Amino acid sequence: METNNSQALYKIVLKFITESPHSRITFAEYMDLVLYHPEYGYYSSPVVDIGKKGDFFTSVALGKDFGELLAIQLQEMWQKLGYPKLFTVVEMGAGNGNLAKDILSYWSSNNPQIIANLQYIIVEKSLFLKQIQQAALQEFNGRIDLKWQSWEYLLDDSLVGCCFSNELIDAFAVHQVVIDSDKLQEIYLTVENDSIKEIQDDVSTEDIYKYFDLVAIDWTNREYPKNYRTEVNLAALDWLNTVSKKLQQGYILTIDYGYPAVKYYHPQRSQGTLQCYYQHRRHNNPYVNLGQQDITAHIDFTALENQGKLVDLETLGLTKQGMFLMALGIGDRLNDLSSGKYNVMEILQRRDSLHQLINPMGLGGFGVLIQGKNLTKDQSILQGLNIN
Repeated sequence: METNNSQALYKIVLKFITESPHSRITFAEYMDLVLYHPEYGYYSSPVVDIGKKGDFFTSVALGKDFGELLAIQLQEMWQKLGYPKLFTVVEMGAGNGNLAKDILSYWSSNNPQIIANLQYIIVEKSLFLKQIQQAALQEFNGRIDLKWQSWEYLLDDSLVGCCFSNELIDAFAVHQVVIDSDKLQEIYLTVENDSIKEIQDDVSTEDIYKYFDLVAIDWTNREYPKNYRTEVNLAALDWLNTVSKKLQQGYILTIDYGYPAVKYYHPQRSQGTLQCYYQHRRHNNPYVNLGQQDITAHIDFTALENQGKLVDLETLGLTKQGMFLMALGIGDRLNDLSSGKYNVMEILQRRDSLHQLINPMGLGGFGVLIQGKNLTKDQSILQGLNIN
């Protein structure tokens, strides 16, 4: 159902296209506009609904366990870094603020020492979500060094700690490309009869060719079927460059759904991974419900690993969320349900939530990538990656 806001955004998109050079824009420009337009974009307006009743839900919606286990991993990073007097945790894209709340609440109850040395920074593009986060975290005002910052206000080589994200990169705007008869072309959007129309032409930037070189994918491979369509996330590379530049010493922890490049760009994945979410319904039409639906694409973990090497980052480990949480003690939490401390309903609900977090066919199958900068060998060994 198209709303007034959706119609207003549609007109903005049409105007943006017609006023652009050659009266066309890349799909990446379109995706960025409909997701992040300051007034009508999906992540910039009250329509965004993160949770079990919304368009999508993350691990955070299943209770405090995910945040508490993540807090345990972050706490170990603080210890590995030698208990720095200023330990900075940067959460990038904090959603509704509940993950930060779970982490900070856990530390407040279980490790006040880390609180005394903590600087917790949230980098959030959406002004609307920033307001939601500030309301969710107001109980920590005056007790914790908590602030919202933009990357440009953080000095290079200034952070000692961890920069982490949970389901952030999948929402970056992606270029869509088509491989056809040994030719690489890009999807552009133009206007025809007041409607958005896709066209194909040469790629908009040489960086797309460089991307495939980076991940060692030969797009001229004869096995690719006609009109093979996929995505290229150049924004993820720019983002990783920025984060590494700000980090003096420590870790980058990325949790998201995705594949290594050989699986992402497999010839059988002929329509890519782009998908839309509208009120818990998944579909593949990004040109409806403008500003009312989420648009995502899986992430390429190979790109993050290989780009990381170019910007002084070392891959410490890439695992699945289920394995990561098991190494951090989620199994002990499942066993605790048999302790007699809980009633039957609590046991059933919590057991279901914990199992969802580690289900390999769902959230447990998400990738967890940890990269490090300026670390010793001992600092590179982390509990969450101890999957033996």
